Amino acid sequence: MLKLINVKKYYSSFLALDIPELTIGEGLWWLRGENGSGKTTFLKLVAGLHPFNGDIIIDDEYSIKKQRLHFTRRINYAEAEPLYPSFLTGRDLVHLYCKTKDGNIDEAVENLRQLHVLAAYEKAVGTYSSGMVKKLSLVLAFIGHSRFILLDEPLITIDVQALEVVCRMIGDKHKQGVSFIITSHQSVQKEQLMFSGAMLAAGNTITLIPHEDSK
Repeated sequence: MLKLINVKKYYSSFLALDIPELTIGEGLWWLRGENGSGKTTFLKLVAGLHPFNGDIIIDDEYSIKKQRLHFTRRINYAEAEPLYPSFLTGRDLVHLYCKTKDGNIDEAVENLRQLHVLAAYEKAVGTYSSGMVKKLSLVLAFIGHSRFILLDEPLITIDVQALEVVCRMIGDKHKQGVSFIITSHQSVQKEQLMFSGAMLAAGNTITLIPHEDSK
């Protein structure tokens, strides 16, 4: 469970997000909203990548402000358009993430194989196509023992076959007790992902959408 308390994010004097109180339970959440509505900013706040006013607490125990290391070990994040130092290889990044997130290298390598990126494992990411970088970023987000995985537009850039693999990866992790917050402008079939509920980014805030309205 995530609790956001008096969260405010400013860009200079512009108030981008104002969330007085929000509780996000376990599940598979679809974060909806128009471009520029604050979805990516919200995910980056929860991932610990942006400074902000207020606090975010995970599992009623760890505050991002007071126990940052414990908090961030329980949150993984994949950007919509990931960028990595071009000289690093896929292997470099997998080993780095596994070391910092206490992850399983063999599991990450298997996910790369299923996504048909393993052939480039030893190559510099600067040689990757945008689709390959996207697949690598998704594999990195699944490394470790996170409580929440945040995926910003995970279904763009990748091919149809990879989309099926990613949806299966999400479903398998969710069955293991991992919760997800996912943004997607693409329609997702219920056979691919069965969302527990939805949230809406609008009016500089994030709100839960009643279940009957979240479909």
